[in-house]
Amino acid sequence: MKTVAVIAEYNPFHNGHKYQLENIRKKHNADKIIIVMSGDFCQRGIPAIFDKYTRTRMALENGADLVIELPVYFALGSAEYFAQGAVSLIDKLGIVNEINFGSEESDIDKLYQCAQILSKENEEYKSILGEALKSGKSFPEARNIAVQNQNIDSNIDFDNILSNPNNILGIEYIKAYIQRTNKKLNHSNLKFTNITRQGSGYNSSKIVKGEFASANALREALKYSPKNNDNLAEYVPESVFNFLNHDSIKTTFLDDFSETVKYKLISDFGSKITGINPNTIYDYYDVTPNLINTFSNNIYNYTTLSEFINICKSKNMTYTRISRCLFHILLNLKQSTIDVLKENDYCQYARILGFNENGKDLLKAIKQNSQIPIITKLTKALKSLDEIAKQSIEADIIASTIYQSIQNKQQHMANEFTRGIVKI
Repeated sequence: MKTVAVIAEYNPFHNGHKYQLENIRKKHNADKIIIVMSGDFCQRGIPAIFDKYTRTRMALENGADLVIELPVYFALGSAEYFAQGAVSLIDKLGIVNEINFGSEESDIDKLYQCAQILSKENEEYKSILGEALKSGKSFPEARNIAVQNQNIDSNIDFDNILSNPNNILGIEYIKAYIQRTNKKLNHSNLKFTNITRQGSGYNSSKIVKGEFASANALREALKYSPKNNDNLAEYVPESVFNFLNHDSIKTTFLDDFSETVKYKLISDFGSKITGINPNTIYDYYDVTPNLINTFSNNIYNYTTLSEFINICKSKNMTYTRISRCLFHILLNLKQSTIDVLKENDYCQYARILGFNENGKDLLKAIKQNSQIPIITKLTKALKSLDEIAKQSIEADIIASTIYQSIQNKQQHMANEFTRGIVKI
């Protein structure tokens, strides 16, 4: 049985995603396809437009066999942590043969070469990276300079590779596995394959007729015209289109969290705002003292969350990084916890979100071979997991509960403990 894994967000699921899954079946002869998917918050520091159960159903109705949640500590992390968490989870399942990803670069060997350079991070690389950062370069710019310097004997132009978002994630996936293998942490002999991205670019905000639309463009269309979606029929699978046109459709966007994040900032950093005991030490994930000062100094200019992020961003602190950090604060994600997770090989469990008939046997095989607990019932899991895993899954539960509170607003929140696994 050949099992291929895909790391995804499906925010939302569209024809490009369906094309990838069909390609995996036909070109790579996959018998089973596992999706490791972000929960209710995504890597770019934004809430998912639809909740994780809805997106799980979309995936299962269009080619996936089993969907597993990527814990929020990794789903809301940098590209490196996102990849490390997802690859560790897939590796520990013990049954996956291949990880397939979309990329702008078609030549997988070039992506492997770049991953090899990044996985070493020798002293020369670190020195060049540090100097570039000190000169005011953003991290992506600084990293590209360091990689190019390590690659002087090759004619590969890594600038074009490292400036494209899907390439970056693909390289991080490969790098994560190389590092696991070097440390002898790998449990599987994973192979990486890619499919060249078709249609609009990852960051494109416009829909171009006749091309695959990006998830970003679809989110923009749904944001400004949520109840008039007939023009989206050719860009999403039929089952997804039917959902988009249902009267009960609920979409969630960044600025829906504006008041909640503002309250959290005032509540947590009030001492810095008032000047009383301003030297309090905070433990928020990836949030530096300088960043806390930036948030505190700009709180009186806060209108919406998106505007606040724009106010706080700088040349070496990107919009996405700021947004992620604000959600780390809102969700109470701790640096001490991610440090412990990293020390203990990242993912500590695999929580099943859904499966189809083809995924039943897959789930049985995972339970027999997995190096980590397989979670199908939260109540049971919280009684049996160790303390490290509990810290991670409790964060998942809180994140989804906060998401549901915003999405449902005047209605009863969905309860994570009573939500069933999606079965198709």
